[in-house]
Amino acid sequence: MRYLTDRKRAAGLGSAKSGTEHHWHMMISSVALVGLVPLFVFTFGRALGMGYEDALAYYARPFPAIVGILTLLVGFYHFKGGVQVLIEDYVHGFARKALIIGMTCLSYAAAAVGVFAIVRIAL
Repeated sequence: MRYLTDRKRAAGLGSAKSGTEHHWHMMISSVALVGLVPLFVFTFGRALGMGYEDALAYYARPFPAIVGILTLLVGFYHFKGGVQVLIEDYVHGFARKALIIGMTCLSYAAAAVGVFAIVRIAL
């Protein structure tokens, strides 16, 4: 028994119309994090033992600031996608919609606060 029509199979879309696209977004963000997290650990690790003035000067350089911002943005995007899948799988009804909206707002707000903090230090 086939659940996909020929048109859906050719277009690569399942019944929900966005599962494949969501999977690819998660794969791309996870591959990006494979490179970004070690760079972030390396750049953040160098700043751990510094004093306040030295840390400000260190993050005023473009490379550590850009690595920090990219890690935050990609990390929270990946977090949002993962938690959304978790909510869709285990929560039903109105609570599902409310939790997805709340989680999306929380992840975007946390990313914005992190980027603002790094930009404030860098400038």
